[in-house]
Amino acid sequence: MQSVLRRLAQLDWVLILSIVPIVIAGLVTMYSFTGSEVYFSRQIIWVCVSVVVLALTALFDYSVFTRTGVIVGLYVGICAALLLVASVGSVAKGAQSWFNFGAFSVQPSDPAKIVLILMLAKYFSRRHIAISNIRHILVSGAYTLIIFGLVLLQPDFGSAVIIFAIWLGMVLVSGISKKHLFVLGLIGVVVGGALWTYGFEQYQRDRIMTFLHPLADIRGAGYNAYQSTIAVGSGEVLGKGIGFGTQSRLQFLPEFETDFIFAAFSEEWGFIGSLIILLLYGVILWRLVMLGMRGARNFETLYAVGLAILILTHVTINIGMNIGLLPVTGVVLPFMSYGGSHLVTEAAAIGLAMSMRRRALATHRGLIQNEFIGPQ
Repeated sequence: MQSVLRRLAQLDWVLILSIVPIVIAGLVTMYSFTGSEVYFSRQIIWVCVSVVVLALTALFDYSVFTRTGVIVGLYVGICAALLLVASVGSVAKGAQSWFNFGAFSVQPSDPAKIVLILMLAKYFSRRHIAISNIRHILVSGAYTLIIFGLVLLQPDFGSAVIIFAIWLGMVLVSGISKKHLFVLGLIGVVVGGALWTYGFEQYQRDRIMTFLHPLADIRGAGYNAYQSTIAVGSGEVLGKGIGFGTQSRLQFLPEFETDFIFAAFSEEWGFIGSLIILLLYGVILWRLVMLGMRGARNFETLYAVGLAILILTHVTINIGMNIGLLPVTGVVLPFMSYGGSHLVTEAAAIGLAMSMRRRALATHRGLIQNEFIGPQ
């Protein structure tokens, strides 16, 4: 019992306590608008499950994920799940990306992002000295491209963009020459052109065109983005108050519990409330970066940075589409949007980061003891 309590005391409580208000903000927003409270009740269950998952993964010895066999097994397993869901999965919002088990659904693209971070952290940590060699960039890109392609096959354009951002961010952190970055940029332009011509569905093209011309079709493809910007703007400085958000209550704002929960929250809490949420996300990113800087090994550092990139990309895309700066891509807001699949995955990812922090603290204490006291 004392051992468990000691481990819990080693958790990054600043990080955890920064997540709690975001979760509560999401629950309050769901409760104030649903009427039947169905989303609120279900989310409460998923929050409880996520707390248990976070605690278990925080106490878990993460070093098992540094083994090549385990990482490869996870990677092959998640690729098989993505291929299967694209074949027999349930369709929601135009994407065949869910396994429906009746009482709950699972979206494999959520854990796929964490598996990719672990895979890249393992790969780059073993080759950090020669990372400037373009061969390693191409190999890591191949690992990413397989998951990217399987997600795009569903099609889930939002998750595919995030998967690409994870790879690009971790490659940049690992150390890439400007020449190689320029080559990657050219490749990206070519791939983007090919996706526009052959890969994107018509509704995805419509979303991008709506981003370029947001008022061109406010009754059609631009409706969601238009109503979202109205909701955010109508909150003004202090908001309309809990339960008085007319855009959501009168059902002008679609998907207010998932994709557009930030807009629904902003309408009620205004600029001040939105700023607090952004500051809390800033604290989460800061703590993850600090964890990475103090990592016991390169693997821990790269994992923490990859997780920070994942959360930053989710927040940027979701809030960007809520305020009309980015196309609507169906990306949820971490810890705040409704849904158990992403929430449990985020909890597990944070729990692994906590486990790595405990290892880093033990390593640093050992170094200090050997320096000033000498080996025991």
